[in-house]
Amino acid sequence: MDFSEALEAIKAGRKVCRAGWNGKGMFVFYVPGSVFAVNRPPLLGIYPEGTEIHYHAHIDMRTADGMIVPWLASQTDLLADDWVEVE
Repeated sequence: MDFSEALEAIKAGRKVCRAGWNGKGMFVFYVPGSVFAVNRPPLLGIYPEGTEIHYHAHIDMRTADGMIVPWLASQTDLLADDWVEVE
């Protein structure tokens, strides 16, 4: 699928990856927005405790080593047509 189809899949709660990615277990997924009260660092060092934070929806990636990181599509990712859904 192309990136527009992959993005629709992500928004629907599915996980996707590029067939060309060579790391096992890598995929991207949608993280919905949320609201929470500040109660720990590093935000506790920026805002007073209890401040309501509106966490914006975004896309994260599971890396080959199992870590979760924020993800930003590259030009190559946006133009690729080798996106596949992950079970």
